[in-house]
Amino acid sequence: MESSVKEILVVGSGAMGRQIGMSAAVAGFTTKVYDISAESVKAAEQDMRKWLDGRISKGRLTSAEAEDAWGRLEFTTELEPAAANAELVIEAATEKLEIKKSIFSQLDELTPKHAILATNSSTLGSSTVADATGRPEQVCNMHFFNPALVMKAVEIVRHERTSDRTVETVSKVVRDMGKSPILLNKEIPGFVANRLMGAVRDEALALLAGEVASLEDIDTAAKDALGYPMGPFELMDLVGLDVTYLIRQAAFEQTGDSKDLPHPLLQEKYEAGQFGRKSGKGWYDYE
Repeated sequence: MESSVKEILVVGSGAMGRQIGMSAAVAGFTTKVYDISAESVKAAEQDMRKWLDGRISKGRLTSAEAEDAWGRLEFTTELEPAAANAELVIEAATEKLEIKKSIFSQLDELTPKHAILATNSSTLGSSTVADATGRPEQVCNMHFFNPALVMKAVEIVRHERTSDRTVETVSKVVRDMGKSPILLNKEIPGFVANRLMGAVRDEALALLAGEVASLEDIDTAAKDALGYPMGPFELMDLVGLDVTYLIRQAAFEQTGDSKDLPHPLLQEKYEAGQFGRKSGKGWYDYE
């Protein structure tokens, strides 16, 4: 199938949004990255320019390729002009439902009627925002993994009204970005990858709580016995224990099942403000 998508809008210029935008620009899409915060937009622009320069110095991109990609990428605080010609929007805003609903309602008004509206949410199914639009059949999840410039997988999650054409178009865009689409035919908390990762994380926490092994040895087992690139505690510190905690809390709110609540050890870290690398301390000390 030939994708009709030529222009992409990313809403949110945080770590995920800026990397999704750069991935799209490098792949040849005209791309705009929007954020309400001028400070965040400036930081995103500087960060992505630095990333491109690094690719040049490492020989991963030629100067011409890098400049072509940069020329396709625009950072902006003006939503209306950014949305005017967008054929695919990828929302990468904060994980708060009311904020996302507001964004999708605005996008429904500002984008062309044929545009697909996708959310990068890792916890909220797109059915939760589809009703904020007049085009629920053109709404789905397009969940990238952190860091989006490196990770190849993208989970595409359809809800009951998502059309086959939407799924096919988004899958084509993902492949054109050099990534691997993972299609979920129904919404389920945690999707696929996070459920697999969550099972490992929960077992690691149970082993630690039961004093079976130290967190260092559990991480070593994951790496040296199972071939994981990093252990579950190292990964939680990288992702952010606050993010991990809030994902578990969101899962519980969806299911009402107490087994989905954050583990008590994780809750202790969250309440202590020990979020991992970003705070200088998590399971490991980075200070």
